[in-house]
Amino acid sequence: MFVSGITVIALVTIYLKSRGHLEFINDSHIHDLAKFMFGISIFWTYLWFSQFMLIWYSNIPEEVTYFITRIEDYNILFFGMVAINFLFPLLILMNSDFKRVNWFVITAGIFILLGHYLDIYVMVMPATVGESWFIGMPEIGSFMLFAGIFLLVIFNTISKAPLLAKGDPFIGESKHFHY
Repeated sequence: MFVSGITVIALVTIYLKSRGHLEFINDSHIHDLAKFMFGISIFWTYLWFSQFMLIWYSNIPEEVTYFITRIEDYNILFFGMVAINFLFPLLILMNSDFKRVNWFVITAGIFILLGHYLDIYVMVMPATVGESWFIGMPEIGSFMLFAGIFLLVIFNTISKAPLLAKGDPFIGESKHFHY
């Protein structure tokens, strides 16, 4: 969830900057957010693969069934989720110059959020519906409902407070930050 949080922060920051509300944000700030997105995506892959390899290698029947069910019944989603959460951030955000281009960061962010939604889906659904899974209106609608509530609360809260912290001793340094 940490990488999803950083990704949402980057997407909201890019959106507010494009609307002129964060004129003090420069490309180096976006670059740093994209570095966090890249680094935490790689860290997520390390943790996911470590868990997978530990369970698979130990070959404890009660534990291995977790992955066997997902590989057999959710094959496309399982390997697609791994590819989206690892390969897309790796390929898109590896280059340092791409981290400064807003549409690359937005594309990577959309893939990261989609990949982690699929990760949660693959974690939960085999235990609840077994092999009778599908992605339809309930899944898409619930995602859109919570995304809408989130955006309503965030933008409503942001509109009531100044976006630039007053009295911060490092604000001048942050305004002129360059990588």
